[in-house]
Amino acid sequence: MDENVYLKRTIVKEQVPSNHLDAPRPLRIYLPPGYNELISYPVIYCQDGEDFFNFGRIATTMNRLIYDENIEPAIIVGVDVDKSVRTAEYAPEGDRFAAYCRFFAEELLPFVESRYPVRGSAEDRILAGDSLGGTVSLHLALDYRSLFYRVLSLSGAFLEGTRSRIAQETDLSWLELHMVIGTEENEVATERGTYDFLEANRQAKAMLEDRNCRLSYEEKPGRHVWGLWQQELPGMLKRMME
Repeated sequence: MDENVYLKRTIVKEQVPSNHLDAPRPLRIYLPPGYNELISYPVIYCQDGEDFFNFGRIATTMNRLIYDENIEPAIIVGVDVDKSVRTAEYAPEGDRFAAYCRFFAEELLPFVESRYPVRGSAEDRILAGDSLGGTVSLHLALDYRSLFYRVLSLSGAFLEGTRSRIAQETDLSWLELHMVIGTEENEVATERGTYDFLEANRQAKAMLEDRNCRLSYEEKPGRHVWGLWQQELPGMLKRMME
């Protein structure tokens, strides 16, 4: 197929008003080929929305999957973040974490669902995130399980706070989690220090399996960068959308 077909994308910019956050939150919303307001669509919510679109090339990837793999078209909602407060919003110990999670569940979802024909069931909502974006996505599923149970994690920062949260659960058979981690992610420098993300993901994997989570887990050669995640995103999305 002509490469230009994959690159032809419809992306709408929005601003979500918020009482939980200190300012409206920018969104970028991908509408699939043949978008029709009379049809309902599954929806993928991406943390680090700007990065998922610019570095992850998720819109082009979705076009390819729709045209070449015949997967069901989906709407993608990229939720932007101010990098200066990203850790505060995405890390469970962050001072903006609770407010961000409430914004996501109580303000973002109703905003999107009142304006776009996305399906309103947990089965048709996917949360996606890289690094701490994977962290907050998992916590949202754990804390709002009536809203979310399907999570895609690209090198999630499943550090002690998140593993402690998993430990509070006894049965995660309702949770569907797709994880990928790079085999060279054993010394990842972050704002909070340097961590072994590979070992953290292995420990989280064991805890999740013990609790019967529906888990897809892969270790791939690579570092904690979008070069790895962009490469892995198409296959992970295809598995989740099939």
